[in-house]
Amino acid sequence: MQNSVNPKNKTTKMMKNIMGTALSGALIFGMPMMAVSQAAQAATAADNLTAAKRLNALLANTKSMTANFTQTTKGANGGKSGLSAKNGTFSGNMSLQRPNKFRWNITSPFEQQIVTDGSAMWVYDKDLQQATRQNADQQLGNTPALLLSGDPSKIASNFKITQPDAKKNYYVLYPKASGSNFNSLAVSFNGGKPIMMVLNDSLGQVTSIKFSNVKVNPSINSSQFKFTPPKGVDIINQ
Repeated sequence: MQNSVNPKNKTTKMMKNIMGTALSGALIFGMPMMAVSQAAQAATAADNLTAAKRLNALLANTKSMTANFTQTTKGANGGKSGLSAKNGTFSGNMSLQRPNKFRWNITSPFEQQIVTDGSAMWVYDKDLQQATRQNADQQLGNTPALLLSGDPSKIASNFKITQPDAKKNYYVLYPKASGSNFNSLAVSFNGGKPIMMVLNDSLGQVTSIKFSNVKVNPSINSSQFKFTPPKGVDIINQ
């Protein structure tokens, strides 16, 4: 099977960059970078230390979360990131629980799952009947997944945190480590809930993830973060 030319494999790679292999988050909440830049010119920005404390407080209040999402990736030229129009935008649902547990389900236009219990991370493509297993520790470090499901107190050590407008709850993060999968990550909140993320990667692509039906601190069964490959599925260990 020629997985290298399958559009869904391109999407899988994109999701890995966003979520830690992959939400994790891609979370995912912010204004597009142009809008952030304009806002920074029009409003007084908070200093980095204040921005970090404010973001930490917002994230620390989120012990668990569930939401629906719609994700769109555009290339550097404004196109759909080399994917077909159908696969450039997809949707699904997600859940997370600190520390380092999340489940990311793509339900349209195809089915794919990204699941981690903080130890192993699985990417399962139902159509390809393929499941890839990776060590979560190697994937969660300097990624958006750390922002969503990791330890809030460690965020400042991994990212430079800015708040372009001190009166608005959106933040732009820049990875401190070299070789990161992304250049910047904007996150915005409404009513204490993350509602959107905008990620600019090293290839000039912009990924926007919008959340709806967000529920903060619901009770989530731990089984949601466990994955058992279905019978007959090809398993790839990385």
